Amino acid sequence: MLTQNRLPISLSLLSTDLPLLTSIEAEAVIQQNSPEQFHILLNTANIPCSVVENSTPQSLNRQLLWLELSPTRAVMTVQGIGCFSYRHFWEKGVYGKSQYWLNNADHPKFLLRNYTRDFQFIWKKLPQYFRLEYELWTGKLKMGHYALHLEIYH
Repeated sequence: MLTQNRLPISLSLLSTDLPLLTSIEAEAVIQQNSPEQFHILLNTANIPCSVVENSTPQSLNRQLLWLELSPTRAVMTVQGIGCFSYRHFWEKGVYGKSQYWLNNADHPKFLLRNYTRDFQFIWKKLPQYFRLEYELWTGKLKMGHYALHLEIYH
């Protein structure tokens, strides 16, 4: 059962202990793969990227954000052209992994761990609300506490 809809969304990421707050208001493609599994796809706004060779701080790159949601787990992948990409695996009460890598580079991926403190997913026929709180860890060092919040407007 694969159905697809275009709906407006609001997606925000904030840190409770670092000066980080970002939010995206956009139209996303919502795909229903099964009664409880959804994919949410959107092109993020152009963002600056200066970490890749031949890229200046003023250059802009499109990024694709792909969020896979189910009642017990979420996976978010962000892939850009010419910048870096990352993927997070979250499941409530579990240490998941977060991978980061540079595109078009011979550098290996680097891995961090994340611990999912809270996981809320509300849906009827389509997703309506998703909230996730997690900690990011490298070894025994906590690198911050984050909240990801998604609202889908029907």
